Amino acid sequence: MQQYEDETGEVFTVSTLTGEIKLLLESEFEWVSVRGEVSQPQTSRNGHLYFTLKDSGAQLSCVMWSSLRQQLDSVPAHGDEVVVSGSVQVYPPHGRYQLIARSIRAAGLGALQQAFEELKRKLKAEGLFDEDRKRPLPAYPRVIGMVTSATGAAFQDMRTTLEKRYPLCEVQLYHAAVQGAQAAPEIVRGIRHFSDSGEADLLIVGRGGGSLEDLWAFNEEIVARAIAECRIPVISAVGHETDFSISDFVADVRAATPTQAIVVAVPDRNDLLMRIGDLQYTIERRVTDQLQRHKDTVSRFLDNYALHKVKQRIARQADMLAWQEKQMAGILQQRIMRIRDRNRHLTDAISALTNRYLMQQKSQLGELHHRLQASDPSAPLKKGYTRIHQNEKWVRSSDRFDAAMPFEIEWADRKTRIG
Repeated sequence: MQQYEDETGEVFTVSTLTGEIKLLLESEFEWVSVRGEVSQPQTSRNGHLYFTLKDSGAQLSCVMWSSLRQQLDSVPAHGDEVVVSGSVQVYPPHGRYQLIARSIRAAGLGALQQAFEELKRKLKAEGLFDEDRKRPLPAYPRVIGMVTSATGAAFQDMRTTLEKRYPLCEVQLYHAAVQGAQAAPEIVRGIRHFSDSGEADLLIVGRGGGSLEDLWAFNEEIVARAIAECRIPVISAVGHETDFSISDFVADVRAATPTQAIVVAVPDRNDLLMRIGDLQYTIERRVTDQLQRHKDTVSRFLDNYALHKVKQRIARQADMLAWQEKQMAGILQQRIMRIRDRNRHLTDAISALTNRYLMQQKSQLGELHHRLQASDPSAPLKKGYTRIHQNEKWVRSSDRFDAAMPFEIEWADRKTRIG
């Protein structure tokens, strides 16, 4: 049997050779994207996703850990054509290699992703993503403009969160489609409306989660440029925390979700009330400390024997100090009263908003109850009217009544058959 060795005469052990292969493969393919057909996907009890990626000539074992699998919109099914991105890993005990998947997307999304990256590079080169052009948000906005779908969950979530956190702020909604061919132009019109009208102090542009195609309107160049040209600060709130759109990079602030946009945009009323209380305490403490320092200074002068001859002068200064103390106490009291007035106005405004909301709900409930009673088909019978049925049908007019045929008279409490 003929034997072959390399020129150095070196012979590898299985472990050494496998280790070299592992080093070469894992360093060469730290990040790679592979296209193929999904075969036999299975999710383990730990939540890890195992599947095989294959084409006509080969197959590749793949695994996605549970932390990343939970972020998928949907788990790929057997036979799906996908693009899997991740890193190659070699498992020496079995002499096998597999792909550790970091992302999985439908194969048809490649063109969209490429368009996304190209537009992102273009706008970044123009400086539209630069931090120095980002504007600060107003601390206490009076009116917030929203460009989103009036029927979407995102708008309802934002409005509910705003009512809980800062009910003094008003909402102006510009309804726009948030997916489909007309979405981008409608979103642009909404942004320009608020930019030109000056109705709002702050603008939120966004929608709830979805696929890359669903969110694509917020990756359109016309939307990005409208946000960049807007005259008021803009918050982009598109999709979920893991979703990023071109509008996120252009906007002054990116919020992970529409609900998070409200948290970023307005303060919490409970925090404001606590701040007022802290301010009141700080003012009282500082005035008290200042008065005490003046008193201590006067006491030290009075205790000095060398200054006994000027007691009258000190007495006059003490009187002046007492007058100043009284003035400062009056100023403090006025400040405290103003703070309490502002607190009372805020409380009254919140109470008025709550009562108005309850009255509206009560009125709507009464109207629904009235409609329900009006639509009761047995109401006329209870008033003494009757109905005639013939052939199991309600006879509504005399020309439909056949006197030769049997019929029933329906009362409020029973039916009487005639004939």
